[in-house]
This record gives sequence, structure tokens and C-alpha cells, in this order.
Amino acid sequence: LDIRNWKDVRKSIEAHRPELVLHLAAETDVDRCEKEPDHAYETNAFATENVAQACREQGCLMVYISTGNVFDGEKHEAYTEFDRPGSVNVYGRAKYAGEEIVSTVMERYFIFRAGWMVGGWDIDKKFVYKMVQFCRTETQLKAVNDKFGSPTFTVDFAENLMSVIRTHRYGLYHMTNKGVCSRFEIAQEIVKTMGLKEKVEVCPVSSLEFPLPAPRPRSEMLRNFKLDLLGLNDMPHWKDSLRTYLLANKAHW
Repeated sequence: LDIRNWKDVRKSIEAHRPELVLHLAAETDVDRCEKEPDHAYETNAFATENVAQACREQGCLMVYISTGNVFDGEKHEAYTEFDRPGSVNVYGRAKYAGEEIVSTVMERYFIFRAGWMVGGWDIDKKFVYKMVQFCRTETQLKAVNDKFGSPTFTVDFAENLMSVIRTHRYGLYHMTNKGVCSRFEIAQEIVKTMGLKEKVEVCPVSSLEFPLPAPRPRSEMLRNFKLDLLGLNDMPHWKDSLRTYLLANKAHW
């Protein structure tokens, strides 16, 4: 289903009449969004409006997955749900536009902001999996130490997601693993867990060494403030989940 096609989205949701729609589709290539803003807004905002409008027509509960990239990154502490968004790139602004659409169109909805996503192993194209691959052939890893975020493991996210949905306490939530870190700290933990501390050196570097088309915020650190207040923050610490994730896939190192 191409969610950018209003007629197809409407037809599909009308045909299936689901109780719950998990809207997971998005353009998450931050640099492509910067270079193709029309594509970013069509996919992350307009398409989200298609899903929301169809859900409203059929009375479905809707869940929208968003990102810590909606913030400008200037805050030195982790962001809560009550901080004002203001992204430094097109991707973040398009995702926040999607949030605003959902909260305007829908009465019953959940918006979950995730952090640096980790999961899927061989289909994972992000940082952790790339670092594991480098560990196979390299004796030195360079990892950025001036950008900070909140790792979010997909298994933990999915399990906690349903617990929150069952409360019917609708609204916006941050849902990341506990703790915050830099990419450098993640790389250190990967090398440690893989037992390669004597063979692979992890070197901290500035983000200026990896110039990219889209600017990145200094911080995407999120705090699960509302989940804490409701006693629903069952997300493990990121170091524990990283170890679990790596050891579960040890045969593929």
C-alpha cells in the first residue's frame, strides 16, 4: 500500500475496518529529505494525513511513530514531552508536521517519539549493525563523540508500545531505552561485548569529520517523562538491551 495515495489508503482501511492502525511507514533517510523536501513532506506529513483521515472515518485508533529529531538539540538535558519542537532539518520538521496532523484530525491517538533505532540485524542499516560489520575487518573504529541521543531497541519498543496502548491514555509519549549516550559510547560497548577490546581501538572524533547534506541536532536525547509519571516506563537501559541484541545474534558476528 502506498500511503501517499489517498484513494488506496481510504479503500484499504474501509475494507479491513481495523480496531488499531500502527502507522510505521516513513521516509527516514535524513539526507534524502534535506535534498528532496517535497518528497519528505509528501511521505511523512501528507501521507500521515491520509492515514489519519481514513482512521477517523472508520473510528480506528491510530498510532504514529515519530522521532527525537523534532527538537533543535540545544537543550543540555534530555527532552520531555513538554518541550517545544523546532528541528534543524527537513526530516524533523516533516515528522513534526505529521504529529500535528494526527493530533488535529484524531480524537483517539498515540504518538510515540523514538530515539536512535536498533533492531532487525541483517535488515538494520543503522549505526550498531554497521559497527559490528567494521569490527570484522578493522582494528580501529572512529565514532562521533559530540552528538548525543537515546538508543531505542525495537523489541523493547514494541513490547512497551502495546502496554501503553492498552491503558487508553491517549496522547504523546517519549519511548526510548533508559540512559543517554554518544555514538562513541555505543561503539565502545559493542567492542566490549564482542570481546574485542584488545584488538579494536575506538577513537572519538568530531562530527565535522563526517560531513552530511542534512544538519543533525547536537542532542536527540529523550526522557520518558510521561511514562515515568504513569508508572509505565518498563524500557530497559540501553546498555542491557545492546548486550542482549548482540548476544542474540552472536552466530552472525
